[in-house]
Amino acid sequence: MDKTTVRLSSIRIHNIKNVENGMITMPNASKKSFTADKAEILGIYGQNGSGKTAVVDVFFFLQKIMIGDSLDEEFGNYIEANSDQAEIQADFNVFKNSVIYEISYHIYLKKIDQTVIIEKETLSSARNEDDKRSNKIVFMNYDRNCADIIFTPKKRLDELAGTNKEILTDLIVAKKLAEKSNCSYIFGESSREVFNKNNTGKFGKYAFLINSLFYFALRDLFVIRNSHSGVITANFILPMAFRIDGNKTGMKGDFVVPLTKPVLLNKGKKEILEAIVEQINTVLYTIIPGLMISIKNYGPQLLDSGEDGWKVELMSHRDGRPDIPIRMESEGIIKIISILNALIQAFGNPSICLVIDELDAGIFEYMLGELLEIFQKSAKGQLIFTSHNLRALEMLETKNIIFSTANPNNRYIRMKNVGGTNNLRNLYIRSITLGGQDEVIYEETDSLKIARAFRKAGRSVRDA
Repeated sequence: MDKTTVRLSSIRIHNIKNVENGMITMPNASKKSFTADKAEILGIYGQNGSGKTAVVDVFFFLQKIMIGDSLDEEFGNYIEANSDQAEIQADFNVFKNSVIYEISYHIYLKKIDQTVIIEKETLSSARNEDDKRSNKIVFMNYDRNCADIIFTPKKRLDELAGTNKEILTDLIVAKKLAEKSNCSYIFGESSREVFNKNNTGKFGKYAFLINSLFYFALRDLFVIRNSHSGVITANFILPMAFRIDGNKTGMKGDFVVPLTKPVLLNKGKKEILEAIVEQINTVLYTIIPGLMISIKNYGPQLLDSGEDGWKVELMSHRDGRPDIPIRMESEGIIKIISILNALIQAFGNPSICLVIDELDAGIFEYMLGELLEIFQKSAKGQLIFTSHNLRALEMLETKNIIFSTANPNNRYIRMKNVGGTNNLRNLYIRSITLGGQDEVIYEETDSLKIARAFRKAGRSVRDA
């Protein structure tokens, strides 16, 4: 493998939302397989309020930390209410030529009032080559409470800076800047600049690993949260998750198109939209027979900045019918369009990790199953999703499904007692009613109490 490929192996969560402790392990990691050439799918199922969306939120904040962004104040609301500390540990495999590096990134978070700070972060690695594995060692440990220490172990610091006072000063400044802007020290812009400028010698392999994780978070990790689908449901805007390659990092993000009116775009954004639409149309007409999207160009118009612009609108195109604005299509079709470019990227690129909350929202059950089966058989990247639609349990292999539980201290499990002919959907429903798993996977509700509560509420409405 000539290029560097990064794959998520597992993620552990402590005190985030209603997850006191939970661990998500990808299928390859669960069977201790070091491969990066085939798809990995992980569906997360469970009742409402059992920690599924917490996984997606953790990926969202992990991505921000790993690209050096400042932590938002809103993160304080995600720390478990009865605690002021939380942890995230993400494990990765980095594939480079014939070498596989096992990397663990451990983040310790602390809430002070409503602000969350990174109190400590640790990177450790092991090397696999020619069927030989080294011991996993910590190669960078940052502790905000140790003001007099840049980072440990001292051996790594000496390999990077030695007695060079200029490098040591740069590292101290980078630490101060990271603390002031409330971002990661390891992945902060100033620190990475120092690591990259002095990446020769023994420290070079560690600088390479830090860069590999940074670029994975920047260009290869897609996180599509509920807010993405929410604006579609409101029929207000269409956010299209996209990536377009063309330089070292490519272009990646959400291209937001208003649904209520045409939009003014400069030349660069117009070309990006055209590239996104071209990629989407390659697949869209096979998913929704006969449907393609087009860009209606109303002509040039001067932007407020004085540069040339174009007034455009996304249209729905079907053979033999007049084009109509894309907002007139169903929510399910607009949802598919919004995530399709990201799905295409994950289908063809082994480094892409696509995380989607409520993948099934608005998508026809049979189509959902077909998409997942095709992805499982033919794709190369990683797909992690939450869902309530149980169709996936009939289409995917057992290793590709985990379940959230009613136990906040052990939130995620794989189903046990699954035989070769078991239908996972039937087993899941049977386990809800009869138990038999290591944890309770459904906090039982009482239909008589629910009916009584509705009658009581109905009487109060009539009497008001």
